[in-house]
Amino acid sequence: MRFAVEAWSPEYGVSGDESQLDEHAEPVDLDVEVAAKSWEPIRASTLDTIERVVFVDGVRRIDARIWVDDGGQSRQGVCASVAAGAVVCTPQKATVTEVAVFRGFFTQPLEKAENIQTKHGDYVYVPCASDRPEDIYLGIHDQMTSLETSLQVESSEADPKGESDGGDLIVFDGPLRGRNSPNSVGYVKTQHVQYLPDSHQPILGRLSAGERTPLFHIGGRFGRYSWYLRLPSEQTHPLAGIVRCEVAAVGPPSEAIALAVRTSGVLPWYGSEPHKDSRAPQNLYPIAGLENQLRHRLGDPLVLERALRNAAS
Repeated sequence: MRFAVEAWSPEYGVSGDESQLDEHAEPVDLDVEVAAKSWEPIRASTLDTIERVVFVDGVRRIDARIWVDDGGQSRQGVCASVAAGAVVCTPQKATVTEVAVFRGFFTQPLEKAENIQTKHGDYVYVPCASDRPEDIYLGIHDQMTSLETSLQVESSEADPKGESDGGDLIVFDGPLRGRNSPNSVGYVKTQHVQYLPDSHQPILGRLSAGERTPLFHIGGRFGRYSWYLRLPSEQTHPLAGIVRCEVAAVGPPSEAIALAVRTSGVLPWYGSEPHKDSRAPQNLYPIAGLENQLRHRLGDPLVLERALRNAAS
């Protein structure tokens, strides 16, 4: 398989802009925790102790954009590195417990496509819906989600000391995407979609630090419960410090509410500060530390790009 390399780099977006929120298509039910007409900010309870919180996150990096020779036609593709890991936080310390790394070659389905072998490892061929940038990006994102899901953080088996491997709370950075264990929470730190109707959207601007909205249900019969929480921060605009959490709607609302109470009482502990993180406070300290570890595990991008160029030649 013949291919040529062209470098490309991704960038971060912004945390949220109320004027730029997209409308949401799934049905939303506000009458979960309290009646819609009675919605008011709820002060998160301060929890004295929580033994273990497990944060799970993934990172992705495009190592090179490539052009593949497909029977005389050039097809667009991307070589990307993906990593996922978990950090366990206790009152005493935070420990990275698991890391997994995957390197892939993402492009549209090609009859003669094969893995790309380099001096520093192989890029596994991953077919995407097409070679359009959005489909390739979705393929990389799906691979990262799959890697996160493969981590053994939800086991209920006890270790020799009698402690549960699953932790008291598992926080996935991003939407749950089908991870439905009873103690798992999706943590969405960037707001691009307006889930609340216009009549209830202003409540986000009224939330003080440590306050949350009542729960609401997203989707049909098999959906998820969600709520908004404001982390401690300077309120420079209505969505400053706002995060959205979600849990699987697999049990009664009372269980989701109890998990929301615990989660909302814990997350403000981990909120970052602007002088330490440009994505403060939403980029929680354990997640930021885990991301640094994962990016280190991705390897040197210049070395990998050089290896891909050598393989192409």
